[in-house]
Amino acid sequence: MRLPATLSRAVATTSLVAAIAVPAVAAAPASAAKQTITMSGSTSIYPLANALQKKYSAINKNVSFRVAQGGSDKGITDVSKGRVTIGNSSRDPRPNVDPKGLSFYRIAYDAVCLITNPANPIANGLTQKQVADIFSGKIRSWSDVPGAKQTGTINLQARNEASGTLDAFENLFMGGASLSSTAARQASNGLIQAAVKRDPGAIGFVSIEFLAGVHAVNYQGVACTVANAKSKAYKGTRSFWMVTKGAAKGETARFINWVRTSDAARKILIKQNAVPQS
Repeated sequence: MRLPATLSRAVATTSLVAAIAVPAVAAAPASAAKQTITMSGSTSIYPLANALQKKYSAINKNVSFRVAQGGSDKGITDVSKGRVTIGNSSRDPRPNVDPKGLSFYRIAYDAVCLITNPANPIANGLTQKQVADIFSGKIRSWSDVPGAKQTGTINLQARNEASGTLDAFENLFMGGASLSSTAARQASNGLIQAAVKRDPGAIGFVSIEFLAGVHAVNYQGVACTVANAKSKAYKGTRSFWMVTKGAAKGETARFINWVRTSDAARKILIKQNAVPQS
């Protein structure tokens, strides 16, 4: 039986969310011309996308890749305008905001971690209300945070408006409160990580892949770990998506299907601290 060359429509679109398995797609003919798949978007997904494309291009000589960052909104805009083949997004679809005709393919789950400088580990962790009070500016001094080792001003580090991590943080942690205007806005996870690493008074939020040199704060009594994200005990977990204009086809469909279903991709997801779908 010949398998379809497109991915199943049973994925998230701008008007539908579903999370079932994608059927396999036909292999490309050995004589097929080499194609380039381009990606832009989420800085959280960027390290994972790079690792995935390196492995895939090593086993499929018909494909090469170009991968850029810029934030989830940029990835979604770029793919909707045909500038890239795949937009990488670390935020969920927004049916009333996103351009029509996009297909969102969930590739993994990711934990968003609250981070502080190692000199300020916050032994008690933080509740949802405390996080909202800190990042909204209601609590401005570490002296007012039980378990904090610092006593001075709280320096907030946050992402810019194009960020899927910001969208996830606001939905998962803020409980409807607005982010303080005093927060420094950064263009990537790495920049927040670096800012918190050098500032004992800072607090921020990043994808779990960006914890080197910083302290991950317990949230609602649960540590930000891959195991806790997988078990759903950790409540700061969001989805990673690959987005195409219309249904993915051809080499793009084969690549996304490989990411979602292959053992080789699963090993990469685990190594990059992402949680596979199953």
